[in-house]
Amino acid sequence: MSFELSPTQRDAYERDGYVILRNLFDAEEIALLNRAMEEDPAISGSALIRPDQEGFGTRISLWNRAGDSVYGLAARGDRLACTAATLIGEDVYHFQSKLTAKDPREGGAWEWHQDYGYWYHNGCLRPDMLSCMIALDRTDRNNGCLQLVKGSHKLGRIDHVPLTDKQNEAHPERMVPILAAYETVYTELDPGDVLVFHANMLHRSDKNLSDNRRWTLIICYNAVSNDTYKTDDNRAFVPLDRVGDDAMKQAGLKFSTGDQEHFAKQAYVPDVTATGGND
Repeated sequence: MSFELSPTQRDAYERDGYVILRNLFDAEEIALLNRAMEEDPAISGSALIRPDQEGFGTRISLWNRAGDSVYGLAARGDRLACTAATLIGEDVYHFQSKLTAKDPREGGAWEWHQDYGYWYHNGCLRPDMLSCMIALDRTDRNNGCLQLVKGSHKLGRIDHVPLTDKQNEAHPERMVPILAAYETVYTELDPGDVLVFHANMLHRSDKNLSDNRRWTLIICYNAVSNDTYKTDDNRAFVPLDRVGDDAMKQAGLKFSTGDQEHFAKQAYVPDVTATGGND
């Protein structure tokens, strides 16, 4: 039987802007995903370094299609796709996926931002989008787990400003009263747990100063009716060919073939200097 959200989990997402789904992927599936992230030449060949202000770097690989690789099948699987459709309220398609690799003593910080602070500039008119972060390792305060501002998805799109040429951040002046009024939550996860969070959720993470790596696979979905109006954007609508939740194990350690996944050659950092306003 496929996974189905409980009413309590749906209510938590609506109220708080996120929900943690414990043990959604089992040890065998996480082992497959870890090996794919470590061994697939397409992943290592597309790796980009996203530096923070102090010179620490987070290694990312970014792709925009869900193919037949084991990680593509994870995105196409019912447990994530149906969860996204239930929470968004309509059919969804795969918007993008990303490996975020914070290696020991190297992984950099991400400052407060909203994903829709970026995706708005991809041509998505509404924040009817979400992210599913699969923990590939234990993530905790020591190695830079994700921090969320609980309930901040109800604040609308916050102005973002450049932090570096590789990273934008939510306007620091606006963040002062937000952090005073709303609770910050540290989302500690075990391998196989999935954190689902709204596109307008304010989030950040500290650098990894521990001896343990912190790798996560983030799979993002968009409402079909919210398809980007920018026809040249590689995140435009492609029908999601869903598969059963046993597809990963049936496929085994399957890497990307050809250009199915559409790996990005550079990180997308929109120019936010000419825009403003909350939506």
